[in-house]
Amino acid sequence: MKKDSSFSFVVRHLSFLKHIPLFPQVFDSLLKIRIFVTKPYLLDWFDEIEAEVLSWDEADISLHRYGGLQFNYKGKEIGHLHSNGLLDVLYHKDTKLRLLKEGRIEPHHVFEKSGWISFYIFTNGDKDYAKELLKMAYDRRVAGNLLICSY
Repeated sequence: MKKDSSFSFVVRHLSFLKHIPLFPQVFDSLLKIRIFVTKPYLLDWFDEIEAEVLSWDEADISLHRYGGLQFNYKGKEIGHLHSNGLLDVLYHKDTKLRLLKEGRIEPHHVFEKSGWISFYIFTNGDKDYAKELLKMAYDRRVAGNLLICSY
């Protein structure tokens, strides 16, 4: 998977900056400006992903605490999209392992041993796969919530 080297550098070597109030949001805004200049079509794809998630029952969006757009189901995060096209989604570890075997996703760029995955959106096909990844996480949350509510 191709990576955004400037994003990776900041995350790996300057992660202490995330504790500075508003720094993650400013950094993410700078990423968005870079995308606007270099790959403006990605912004349309991000809007399409956002619209897709918002069409699901009890799904909403918010700002992610470390920059980007957070996707939620009933107020609980299912994933977030950084403005450089990096999508992070939370799964059960079994699902993560299955997806890793398929070879399209990577372990989370920071929390490699968690259930989080990372996936970069570079192509139109990636955009569609990103929507699938979010829908899988959403469906799992809905199913888990139904099991809790059925008792």
